[in-house]
Amino acid sequence: MKGASDQNEDLRALIRTIPDFPKPGIMFRDVTSLLADAAGLRATVARMAAPWEDKGIDKVIGLEARGFILGGAVAYHLGAGFVPVRKAGKLPGKVVTQDYALEYGSATFELHEDSIAPGETVLIVDDLLATGGTAEAGITLLERLGACIAACSFVVDLPDLGGAARLRALGMDVHTLVAFDGD
Repeated sequence: MKGASDQNEDLRALIRTIPDFPKPGIMFRDVTSLLADAAGLRATVARMAAPWEDKGIDKVIGLEARGFILGGAVAYHLGAGFVPVRKAGKLPGKVVTQDYALEYGSATFELHEDSIAPGETVLIVDDLLATGGTAEAGITLLERLGACIAACSFVVDLPDLGGAARLRALGMDVHTLVAFDGD
């Protein structure tokens, strides 16, 4: 049986690699080239949504920023609501916050405190899974609001950075479309 990455080789081919960004030695996996391709975007959204079509997803959670693009489209596909998790200072209402570490620094996520009702089933969506710190911050916020997290879904996994293992250790179901080993 083919692995997920083999089944999505058409999508993998649309993701460009930019060497030495944002610093020397990093191979940046840029999904904007995938998003710019109409057929690639449609296929990505359909494949990200497919495992959850009959799972009663109430809301899709998009992690800033490319998670907004993908999450909104997946939410539409599933007939679910969409909720953005934003960086600090971007949401106007009362928020819950969570600090987290990035590969290149730190940041704070915010979520409107009334955006999720306790017991709602949510799907977390983002473009890329590296160390898992960003997704873990989103998970922490959602759990504080009483959400039932069905899964975390990403276009790209960088397995050598351990993010999927980190999220699975938290009890999360992790779904990715393609993996880039070694970076």
